[in-house]
Amino acid sequence: MNRKTALTFASAALLLAGCGDAARSADDGLTVVAGFYPLEWAAERVGGDRIEVSSLTPPGAEAHDLELTPQEVGAVSEADLLVYLEGFQPALDEAAGAEAGDSAWDAGTAADLVAGDSAHEGEGEDAHEGEEDAPEGEEGDPEAVDPHFWLDPTRLAAVGDALAGRLTELDPDGAATYEENAAALRADLEALDTEIRDALAGCTVGTLVTAHDAFGYLAARYGLEVVGISGLSPSQEPDPAQLAEISTLVRERGVTTVYTETLVDHDVAETVAEEAGVATVVLDPLEGLTDESAGSDYLEVMRANLGTLQQGQSCP
Repeated sequence: MNRKTALTFASAALLLAGCGDAARSADDGLTVVAGFYPLEWAAERVGGDRIEVSSLTPPGAEAHDLELTPQEVGAVSEADLLVYLEGFQPALDEAAGAEAGDSAWDAGTAADLVAGDSAHEGEGEDAHEGEEDAPEGEEGDPEAVDPHFWLDPTRLAAVGDALAGRLTELDPDGAATYEENAAALRADLEALDTEIRDALAGCTVGTLVTAHDAFGYLAARYGLEVVGISGLSPSQEPDPAQLAEISTLVRERGVTTVYTETLVDHDVAETVAEEAGVATVVLDPLEGLTDESAGSDYLEVMRANLGTLQQGQSCP
């Protein structure tokens, strides 16, 4: 049994146990339920052996489309802490409001989320050249909040720091452990940030064309401009006119690669690539792990993504 399968079974066992087993005493450790993979990973790193973590989104499932069973709603209700991202998974937002009470903690409050257009700011000096010709996305809503903060490692580090504080409130005896673990997490993420920044410096191609608009924070952090074929949610598909606009943009900007994803249908992205005569390759938005993921955890997949970007953006 591989690690991901074992985690799936372990998560299912916790969730299906329902109210009887979900509430644990302080001596047994805190029970933490996370909305999806990056939050689960951060909670595991910060909480260490003092907490039991499960994810409501199993490996291989699209996190945006989460639906909760009655047993999972019960687990939300009985958990010591629910770590979720408000606005990312509507079904979980509803459960958090109705069932979790004070145990619900929105990671977005520490991630400094911004509107979709703002998430793309901070790029290289010439990144916005011709931007008036770029498609706005299927809903054209520049005020929609971009939830995909974890693709900027420094924002995920900030969430880890804040999570350590929240866990300390629930378990004061573990304060030193949580602080130490959060510091170790931050060190790993800052090292990754430096590695990405160095590797993506001076890329020939500055426009990042992705299956859905998940990479705005990454692009802003590392001097790229992102064009999502679908919107902030993969279900927001563009119309034929928008697809044609993106194909034209790809040709005009010298883009050589259109990025598909692990958990999203490839058809729309492949249509753009075929029309523009360029290649496709998988770039993982890390909303969940599968057996197809290019690594066993966040750090490994992000480094695999970096290698993909170096080649696709023609970086030195």
